[in-house]
Amino acid sequence: MSEVEALRERVRFLEEQLLAAHQGRGLVYAALFDELARRFGEAEAEAIMKASIWRRGAEIGRRFASFAPADLEGLCRAFLDFVPDRGRLFAPEVRRCDGSELVIHMHRCPLKEAWLAAGLPEERVATLCRIAGHVDDGTFEGAGFTFAGRTWRPGQEGCCTLVVRPGPPVRARAPGAAEPP
Repeated sequence: MSEVEALRERVRFLEEQLLAAHQGRGLVYAALFDELARRFGEAEAEAIMKASIWRRGAEIGRRFASFAPADLEGLCRAFLDFVPDRGRLFAPEVRRCDGSELVIHMHRCPLKEAWLAAGLPEERVATLCRIAGHVDDGTFEGAGFTFAGRTWRPGQEGCCTLVVRPGPPVRARAPGAAEPP
């Protein structure tokens, strides 16, 4: 095998591993939700997971804070550069990017694909999408933007749609004001 062939094989292997890691995270979310729901009820399980995932998103959002409150074009470029595997895992499509709104539709989601492949009912998948989508709420709100995304529902093409708008002026935000819903 030539060096080029070996490199191609390694890239293919790493792409498969990246996909498997995201799918595995999705299956952990499903198992965690089921256990929390068993102990505390579905509403409390959803609230706990959303708050925890929002916090992780806010940590991610720090990398985008320099674009807040209103550089949506800069945010778009930086976010798309951040999406794993140059977008192959989520297949993002920028539907709008101007001074008032950034809209990115994800045509794929390895978490959703793992849940469906595991045979979970579509309504449970929609719940898990709502929960997992809080990483986006935390990311963009934590960075200083206003976020109004929509997660997947049965019958919908692709997966979530990220809708980001300018946030409040920096001086109007109190330090550390971003808190999970």
